[in-house]
Amino acid sequence: MIRSLFWLPAGAAIVLFGCGHAPEQYVLPDQVTDFSDLYGANCAGCHGREGRNGAARPLNDQLYLTLIGRERLREVIAKGVPNTTMPPFAQQAGGTLTEHQITVLVDEIQKRWAQEFSDVTLPPYTAKLGDVKQGEVAFRQYCASCHGEDGTGISGRRGGSAVDPAYLALVSDQSLRTTVIAGRSDQGIPNWRSYVPGEAMKPQEISDVVAWLVAHRKFPGDRTKGETAVP
Repeated sequence: MIRSLFWLPAGAAIVLFGCGHAPEQYVLPDQVTDFSDLYGANCAGCHGREGRNGAARPLNDQLYLTLIGRERLREVIAKGVPNTTMPPFAQQAGGTLTEHQITVLVDEIQKRWAQEFSDVTLPPYTAKLGDVKQGEVAFRQYCASCHGEDGTGISGRRGGSAVDPAYLALVSDQSLRTTVIAGRSDQGIPNWRSYVPGEAMKPQEISDVVAWLVAHRKFPGDRTKGETAVP
């Protein structure tokens, strides 16, 4: 079968004509604007088909989306997160998505899965690392029931180790902070308000726990200093 290839003037599609067949139209990658197609090709592999139950943090999480906010979510999608498995997707940062495609992703994620928590004062999304010694105290108070007093896990408990060097080498300081605050709804991991019934973690305690976790990271560089990186 002989096919002739034509580029449309607008650059929106490639049309292939085959003998005895209707024209086949292929949309160019940077012209895809359907959320399901964009999300399925770029996000679902890590975050799950419906925004949940993937290896990475669920995006179908009202608390997380309220915590991170629209502009920072866009920044993370566009620029990625250095020293983690989250790559940049914006063309200007070496990715494949246009600004409009990123807007489609952000708008639809917020539209489908976000909800305002008007009756809750959220801890700050970012903050400087706290005190390591105080973090150990706070960890034992809020986290030890699942992860053990030293954070290495308790046999038979689903929490597992929170200080596994392999895990800590893969996640940023901000990712740890986000997990302490928002938990993981798709895995039944509680958020900062429910580690201890009726006693929410204070913002300083969150920063202290993150500092204690970061202190266990066996990773070269200075990622244990300064403000936590975006996510």
